[in-house]
Amino acid sequence: MGATALAFTEKREAPRDEVDYRARAYGGDAQPLSIQIVNMSAQGLMARVVGDRPVGERLHITLPVVGVITAVVRWSLGGRIGCELDRPIGMAEYYELLAALLKGVR
Repeated sequence: MGATALAFTEKREAPRDEVDYRARAYGGDAQPLSIQIVNMSAQGLMARVVGDRPVGERLHITLPVVGVITAVVRWSLGGRIGCELDRPIGMAEYYELLAALLKGVR
């Protein structure tokens, strides 16, 4: 393959910040779900979960600083999910959240 080989380009508006935070969530079935957030931005997140979650499912995730956020599963693969937040988190509040996530604050 030469210069015309296919390449993957990530098309995100905002870069993700690496975190390692265990959060509580509720899925569409209203059952509690433990997720491990791996990275996050003010618009979305990637997390590890037990099993796969259906694309399009709405999750309610409890986080420090911002409280409960709603996110839509955009992809699910091998115990990992990518979610888009219903509403972006304001940047000042996002930086407070990020500091709390990095400290492991509940």
